[in-house]
Amino acid sequence: MKIKKKRGPTPTLVKPPAHRPKGKYVLRLFVAGATTRSRQAVLRVRQLCETELKNNCTLEVIDIYQQPALARKNQIVATPTLIKELPPPACRFIGNLMNTAGLFVELDLIPPDKIAV
Repeated sequence: MKIKKKRGPTPTLVKPPAHRPKGKYVLRLFVAGATTRSRQAVLRVRQLCETELKNNCTLEVIDIYQQPALARKNQIVATPTLIKELPPPACRFIGNLMNTAGLFVELDLIPPDKIAV
């Protein structure tokens, strides 16, 4: 004889509101060598930390050629890749970091409806 377990209602998934979360940001930037694209990505993210995050962040720059184990562990398939570890939720921004509006939205720094096109 099988006993059926009662199940409660399924919780709904709600995306947190897009606003600047409180707390320190922890960012990881994965680059491939000392190429022009890598240097531009590093400069762009440092600029983001200084201007938008008011130096309220920790930036770790990881060269996938020098630390391939970290690239495998973080499942990096393309560079540059920026990962926001903290505050939750973690998210990734892959590719061209010159699109600041898209970068700000993906990192939940500003709401998508506040972007001027």
